[in-house]
Amino acid sequence: MTHSPMNRREFVKKSAATGAAVAAAGAVGTGTAEAAENGPSAKAPRTWSFSILGTTDLHGHVFDWDYYADAPYTDKTGNSVGVARVATLIKQQREAKGEHRVLLVDAGDIIQGTSLAYYFARVDPITGTGGPKHPMATAMNQMRYDAAALGNHEFNYGIDTLRKFEDQCDFPLLGANALHADSLRPAFQPYTVKHIKVPGAPDIKVGILGLTNPGIAIWDKDNVGGKLVFPGLVEQAKKYVPRLRALGCDVVFLTDHSGLDGSSSWGDSLPYVENASNLVAEQVPGIDAILVGHTHVEVPSYTVKNEETGEDVLLSEPYCWGYRLSVFDFELELHRGQWKVTGKKAQTLNPNGVDEDPEIKKLLEADHELVVKYVNTPVGTCTADLSGAEACWKDVPIMDFIHKVQIETVRPGLSAADAALPLISVAAPFSRTADIPQGNVTIKDIAGLYIYDNTLYAKKLTGAQLKDYLEYAAKYYHQVPAGTKVDTATLTNANSFWDYMYDTAAGVDYEIDIAQPEGSRIKNLSYDGAPVADDQVFVVAVNNYRSNGGSGYPHIATAETAYSSPNEIRDMMIDYVTATKSLDPADFAVTNWKLTQDGTPVF
Repeated sequence: MTHSPMNRREFVKKSAATGAAVAAAGAVGTGTAEAAENGPSAKAPRTWSFSILGTTDLHGHVFDWDYYADAPYTDKTGNSVGVARVATLIKQQREAKGEHRVLLVDAGDIIQGTSLAYYFARVDPITGTGGPKHPMATAMNQMRYDAAALGNHEFNYGIDTLRKFEDQCDFPLLGANALHADSLRPAFQPYTVKHIKVPGAPDIKVGILGLTNPGIAIWDKDNVGGKLVFPGLVEQAKKYVPRLRALGCDVVFLTDHSGLDGSSSWGDSLPYVENASNLVAEQVPGIDAILVGHTHVEVPSYTVKNEETGEDVLLSEPYCWGYRLSVFDFELELHRGQWKVTGKKAQTLNPNGVDEDPEIKKLLEADHELVVKYVNTPVGTCTADLSGAEACWKDVPIMDFIHKVQIETVRPGLSAADAALPLISVAAPFSRTADIPQGNVTIKDIAGLYIYDNTLYAKKLTGAQLKDYLEYAAKYYHQVPAGTKVDTATLTNANSFWDYMYDTAAGVDYEIDIAQPEGSRIKNLSYDGAPVADDQVFVVAVNNYRSNGGSGYPHIATAETAYSSPNEIRDMMIDYVTATKSLDPADFAVTNWKLTQDGTPVF
């Protein structure tokens, strides 16, 4: 069965509408349950209700703070970030519904994504002798999580760091499709079973199954290759959901680090689907609801009909970073000693109207202040302001800085034979808000430009392969016919090709003709003033994510490796500024590429 990826804006809009209908249709009164619990009758209750609260893609956000801006977080939609605010919502839910009626689950990507997360992975690592406790473990333990799925970013800092974090958590990290490569046995706990106590009646048994993303095999190949394998979500859910039902679970709840539009970003590199939660719901019978993660979108409520049973499976995705909290409400009736789900609904709550939890603040404010001090450490100066605001459609100096560091780092590590080849660089504009100011440059300025924990590789591509690579990148742009005014607000992110997926190149010159159809856009590709020959060989500096096949670029994953380093590119950039003391765009700013329409420059 094939599934065409849905435009995400359309998908979220559709999901919100569907969710409203589901909430209306699925709302079941709780009066019977409350009467049974609180009324004068001594009979055991015949109905009961409980809730599962869900977060996902927290990415190291504890407080409502932007470490790159060194200021409280703000965006144009008024969102807040961090588990400290979410913790207040969770307390409200527990107070309103009863402590014993609420479970708390996360769908992964917990320990990577902020300077706070980086600090406790690399600067003062939790793996060190007598090392600190990870702030996310401290926060989530305080919030009393019941379980969390593994996210792909859990593996960014290596298995040792992940295992240490796991040891520090009072709840299980679940990954039914994270297996030991040699034995194919589970490397992490696949599921947990929680009991909802019902006075005078059997417990309600809730099976929670965790599934992570198969893309880890590509994205973190350096950390997991030969150690772990990651089969598909559908395949493993078919194995474990019947097992949970056999254990007597009345409710089966999945926490998936996998989106729900059936799409994949890796082409044919893996036989499994990246965003498979909808397929799991559709193809695996016996599931009541799924907490969805990975895609950083808000889907308050969405239903998928199981193709075998005809039963509706309820899904919800609470955006990312603590922007939202998903709330799944379940109604059950007792039939011959067995609890049956009679109603379910889901919604998302916004924590931006509540205060940060004072207990979380007390526990972690010192860690936060330590990181604030670290990111404000000066590393050098810059002779001009370098902005990333136009990096997605112009060759700007801030991107040339990344290319310069990658090329200068790779060059001395090449063999004599490879050093004789042309050396170029590819890199993506990760952040449109990145800015390296004129004057003093601090760690946060560079971290805000290079926000991922990528390491550096160099691969060898032919001229023909390089052109294919750049053509693949150029699908990032919507086609704009010659004579039509280009609007940068609608120019980019065609084909759900996000900024982090779009590579520009330095060291070769080329044009991207956006008036042309995809696959025919790269024009006048040249090196050192001469046209690039198909059989010409280049050494290409590239990050590990892309080198291993991330975003599905052609040729690069299978290309010969000329260089690799375990060190992170962001640290290389910090070291470069520290060594040179002053960052001067005149030393590296070169216009290598430009957008055109039928040969006429756009900008």
